[in-house]
Amino acid sequence: MTKILQERRYRPISEDILLRAFEVLDQSKRGFLSKEELIKYMTEEGEPFSQEEMEEMLSAAIDPESNSVHYKDYLTMMVIDDN
Repeated sequence: MTKILQERRYRPISEDILLRAFEVLDQSKRGFLSKEELIKYMTEEGEPFSQEEMEEMLSAAIDPESNSVHYKDYLTMMVIDDN
């Protein structure tokens, strides 16, 4: 995923839009997605991630203590500021 973002194969998306996307997936409004939920959404919905892309995302996104993605923290790492 980092490689994809660096190569700019996709246009950057604002943090607000990404946050809303995570909130749609987080139907319980917990502020996080479990590793299993994230894998399911990213490999079965829309344009699925490859195994390599999924592993790269998980290595950056998963909190090892809770085995989940606290998406507001992850967005802070992921968003590219073009300013």
